[in-house]
Amino acid sequence: MLQWVGMGDLVWHVPYFRRVAETSLGGQVSLIASPTVFAGQLVGHEPWVADIIDFDRHPRRHEGRQGRHRGVMGLFRMGIELRERQFDRIVLFTNHTNRSLVAVTARIPERLGYGTTWLQRRLLSHGPWIRRYAGPAVGTYEDATSFAIAQGWCDAPIAPSLLVRPEALQRAKARVQALPGTLHALCIGSSEPYKQWGMDNFTELAAELAGAGHGVLLVAGPAEREMAQAILQRVEPALRTRVLDATDGTVADTVATMSLMRTCLGNDTGGVQIAAAVGTPTWVMLGPRPLLNHDPQKLHNLTAPGLADIRPGDVARIALAA
Repeated sequence: MLQWVGMGDLVWHVPYFRRVAETSLGGQVSLIASPTVFAGQLVGHEPWVADIIDFDRHPRRHEGRQGRHRGVMGLFRMGIELRERQFDRIVLFTNHTNRSLVAVTARIPERLGYGTTWLQRRLLSHGPWIRRYAGPAVGTYEDATSFAIAQGWCDAPIAPSLLVRPEALQRAKARVQALPGTLHALCIGSSEPYKQWGMDNFTELAAELAGAGHGVLLVAGPAEREMAQAILQRVEPALRTRVLDATDGTVADTVATMSLMRTCLGNDTGGVQIAAAVGTPTWVMLGPRPLLNHDPQKLHNLTAPGLADIRPGDVARIALAA
């Protein structure tokens, strides 16, 4: 079971889910995750996934609805739904005690989890437990790594990776064939305002890359389509044919598209995590926030006293030199 609700959160956990599957019946697991992580499109085609079970607790704000598993009664409802499946084991990648309550309600005999609080340990079947990460990086991946090592599923951190769907790759290649051969993805979306580098910065970056003769894709979800169109309109008309609005594809299409890029540059969002996971050199604009240390070979942090202090010209030079 995945606690977190973002696509990037799922990407970080995938290598450890694969290791859990290796120790499971038939080499597969049922993945329990929020619908907001788009698990079906990200990993539903991978051989270790038997099926995907929605834990509908925190819908995206724009949906304007209550999650089916929201609140205390929603937790019990989830537990009862899982009870019908008669699972032998549940692996909880979480520090939250309430997921352990779901497992107890489901009457699953073996319940493994982080055990970072005394109450969570009381609801799990046995250890080993881990200590919650308290270092300078984002703790989500660090905790998952410590848990996987403690359980013996690996002996060192594993960088996230994703498998590209062949049919999505064909669509992506057809879509970008009119662009110049060197391609860069700009991840312009943001789940929170404080993570947003800004339209002006992305416009300037897109113009510099296009002016150098490279192709640029503006990558995000449908919610950012208006922003992508505004960026396009601000780019000099002679350069617009080198810039493509890519906000209308599926998540599977995004995975495939990222595998074709020379670089990915963008906000701290699911797109940059996907790009690094398919092997694309990636730079994420963080500003003064905690570091992302899960893939030091492919994902690089751009830090500064403030997010506004990261200048488009500096980012363009990094991309053009990659």
